[in-house]
Amino acid sequence: MAEEKSIGDADGLRSAIESLREQVRASTDSEDRVRQHAFDQLYEELRQYKEDFLFQAEKPLLLDLLLFHDSLLWFQDSLERGEMSQEAIVDACQYLVDEFLELLYRRDVVPIEAKDKFDRKIHKAVKVVDTDAPAQDYRVAQVLKRGFQRAGRQIRPEEVVIHRLRRTGKDGGAP
Repeated sequence: MAEEKSIGDADGLRSAIESLREQVRASTDSEDRVRQHAFDQLYEELRQYKEDFLFQAEKPLLLDLLLFHDSLLWFQDSLERGEMSQEAIVDACQYLVDEFLELLYRRDVVPIEAKDKFDRKIHKAVKVVDTDAPAQDYRVAQVLKRGFQRAGRQIRPEEVVIHRLRRTGKDGGAP
């Protein structure tokens, strides 16, 4: 009888262990679902925060661009109505350029300081003009596009035409 009781106890113990296993699995599954839901909520909040942050960061620039757009439309409308003399058109164009530069200044974007001598750090030579004057070698002949920087970091190099000393061959002619 003692043997039957021990077998019965073993079956009961197995049953209790299996019941405990099921409870642990159910509890773990429930915790995993809660954890996954919390992560999903957190990622959604982070996504919304990121989108709002980007919008709020871009909004002042976008408003400035819209003001500039309004100025362009005013200029276009004035041209279409023929209300402007040649001098007024030139003045209006200069006003638009100044307004756009002001927009860049508000974003700490400034033109690169002009230099007469070619500097690879700030210039991009897009064309070369021959010269016979040694003093003109590597001098900037013309600025095609202004360069800009922000906080000392170059955004766009200045595109320039440079003078290069004409090379002569052994016989005194061009190579």
